[in-house]
Amino acid sequence: MITILAEKPSVAREIARIVGAMKKEEGYFTGNGYHVTWALGHLVQLVLPDGYGIKGFRRDSLPVIPERFELIPRQVKTDKGYKADAAAVKQIKVITKLWNESDSIIVATDCAREGELIFRYLYAYTGCTLPFQRLWISSLTDAAIRKGLKELKDGHEYDCLYHAAKARSEADWLVGINGTQALTVAAGRGTYSVGRVQTPTLAMVCKRFWENKRFTPEPVHQLHFTVPSVSASEVVKFASVEKWKDKEEAAALYNKVKAQMCATVVKTEKKEKVENPPLLYDLTTLQKEANTKHGFTAEQTLDLVQKLYEAKLVTYPRTSSRYIPEDVFAEVPLLFDRLAGHSSFAEKIADMGELNRRSVDASKVTDHHALLVTPNRPLALYKNEQLIYDMIVGRMIEAFSLECVKDTTTVRAECEGVVFEAKGCIVRKAGWRSVYGEDREDTVLPDWKEGDTLAMNGCSMSSGMTRSKPLHTESTLLAAMETAGREGVEDEEARQALKDCGIGTPATRAAIIETLLRREYMVRVKKSLVPTEKGLALYSIVKEMDIADVELTGRWESELAEIEKGRTPHEAFLRDIEGYTRKITTELLACDKIFGHKASGCACPKCGTGTMQFYGKVVRCDNPDCALPVFRQIAGRTLTDTEMTDLLANGKTGVLSGFKSKQGKPFSAAVAFDADFNTKFIFPEAKGTRKSTNMKGRRK
Repeated sequence: MITILAEKPSVAREIARIVGAMKKEEGYFTGNGYHVTWALGHLVQLVLPDGYGIKGFRRDSLPVIPERFELIPRQVKTDKGYKADAAAVKQIKVITKLWNESDSIIVATDCAREGELIFRYLYAYTGCTLPFQRLWISSLTDAAIRKGLKELKDGHEYDCLYHAAKARSEADWLVGINGTQALTVAAGRGTYSVGRVQTPTLAMVCKRFWENKRFTPEPVHQLHFTVPSVSASEVVKFASVEKWKDKEEAAALYNKVKAQMCATVVKTEKKEKVENPPLLYDLTTLQKEANTKHGFTAEQTLDLVQKLYEAKLVTYPRTSSRYIPEDVFAEVPLLFDRLAGHSSFAEKIADMGELNRRSVDASKVTDHHALLVTPNRPLALYKNEQLIYDMIVGRMIEAFSLECVKDTTTVRAECEGVVFEAKGCIVRKAGWRSVYGEDREDTVLPDWKEGDTLAMNGCSMSSGMTRSKPLHTESTLLAAMETAGREGVEDEEARQALKDCGIGTPATRAAIIETLLRREYMVRVKKSLVPTEKGLALYSIVKEMDIADVELTGRWESELAEIEKGRTPHEAFLRDIEGYTRKITTELLACDKIFGHKASGCACPKCGTGTMQFYGKVVRCDNPDCALPVFRQIAGRTLTDTEMTDLLANGKTGVLSGFKSKQGKPFSAAVAFDADFNTKFIFPEAKGTRKSTNMKGRRK
């Protein structure tokens, strides 16, 4: 018996159908010598600090660096802390049972870092020792699955991929656990979440926000004139090469030009400009353009393209490559034959001719090639799914189309020492730019020669203000994450060269953005990402620290890529991360002076040795071994300093009004400590209580 482990039930169902495992059981399919089951994402995770016997959020416990990381079933947060996810525990039992009945395993989780880690963590946690092979495919079409099953790889060929994934997982645990706990301890109130990738990402959003808000607009002035064009009904517009801040200087020059009303041609330059087609989509580029064109969030785009993948309509979406190898290129003509009936692009496909090979380079393909559609025809897609599918089709046509060839002309003319410039362009061969109608930009200039005099139709002076960089959108933030904050990298090949130095991965960037939104560090305002007060407060604390260093995080990602390629040992990476963790923990713990608080003058009622400190929403013991928190807000009412002092000194307050029940009804009560120093209510004894009790007793 062979057990095949997929990542999702939907994928397991398709594989089961192909291998003939048609009998459905609880948590798996079986038949024809196969069990086919699924992992439901990460069923197993790294143990939390308390699993190592370490009490969390204690200064003297930090940093938490386990000698050896251990695994537990996936945890979920409850009111009483974390506990094992019942669904995960149940599926682990199913998988363990199937493995015990099997001779070998076929790993069919997603063909990427996280997919590999899902299997390896589960394999290690269950203590399984069965041999395993890898199903490595780039699409879920029947043909791709059948081919993959015939060409199974030895599972240990992907050990380096696992080592990179494991190193990433442990690094994120070390930085996230220690960073979050250290800053929270320093703050003395609330919870400040920090992370290896999320904090540098937040730093980029906040930095751009302050650049935008602190920008001082400056006036700018420019001169213009027009002259007749080739056609009598058209004019050629010239603009001054220089712009002026001083309005009086610009006005003086304008008056001189206006007095002359003619200019002399000093230079003409004609060039042939060849524009290569864009490369195929990787996930990040698709997310950026879907955000710009359709307003989709990165997460929405990932969800939509994942659905298309599971529907067998596109290849593996979580790819970081924009290239394809030769064998895939050989199949592209068939794909276009299948797309010939596409309503929007049929004409463009028919006119393609010889296919451009710019996106064909096997050396630039790592785990998965660029995004392509499959030979399967889409039927009855939802509107947003259709938009993403059409974007991928459109980009394929662009990428495999011929270059766009233009004749450009630049003419410079001078008047009263002011140099003006006009540009013309004739599209000689539209090529890829015709796909979306971007070839309609002919501007024909007369055949002017140096020394020609140009008689002006009119001249003018325009005035405006300099503009700041706009706030980040998801599109621009994804671009910044891709290049580790390096701005101005527009060339596609240059961006590809930087992809291993970006922060996060194509598969995780959407989740990082959503995490920052969910933790209320930033909000969406139309298309812009705007940091909240909480986000700006965190940034103000960490902006000069390593935890917010975008380039450093980019170097970590580059090292993970080297581990994946087998060029760097993962042990060395983790040693560096441990050193980094100790450094940032020390830096963050030292931030306790930043957070405002004052002494209550009351000894801690729990330990008796510490002094209770007043913060905004909590009063906390300054003894790190105790750190008793007493929250001010109870039942919709915030206790004053005086009321908190009564509680701390006497163990209870007087009767207070202004509390509200869960039903919204007002009530009065005293606040007191219980045996564990949690707060409780003591209600005033109402008149007639004894009589009422006695009456109830008689009824019984």
